[in-house]
Amino acid sequence: MSEIDPHIHVDRQVVQASAGLRDVMASAFGLVTDAPAVVSTGCGLEVPYAMTSARPESVTCLPCREHAHREHLHFAGRVERLSRMAGSTITSDQASQVGQRHRGLAKRFSSY
Repeated sequence: MSEIDPHIHVDRQVVQASAGLRDVMASAFGLVTDAPAVVSTGCGLEVPYAMTSARPESVTCLPCREHAHREHLHFAGRVERLSRMAGSTITSDQASQVGQRHRGLAKRFSSY
């Protein structure tokens, strides 16, 4: 972790690190986890959790923005592929909505 890093970063696991996922885990298992004090970022640094954001407009680290762009595109494609598998519990409409949402986030991360 650098001594003076003015940038806002994204968590390396930007898709899985959302508050929504923590909410689902808490409602499913009745457990609430604390946010980590330090996280690994998309650019490879370790920074305080408070210096990260999942909102594209808040992220100022360009390598982190590029990382988040790639991760959201990858996740959108993965969800859509899973919906086409036999026995999938995700409908194609649901997968399409998720794909559109994550492609929209990817686009917001790519424009700065």
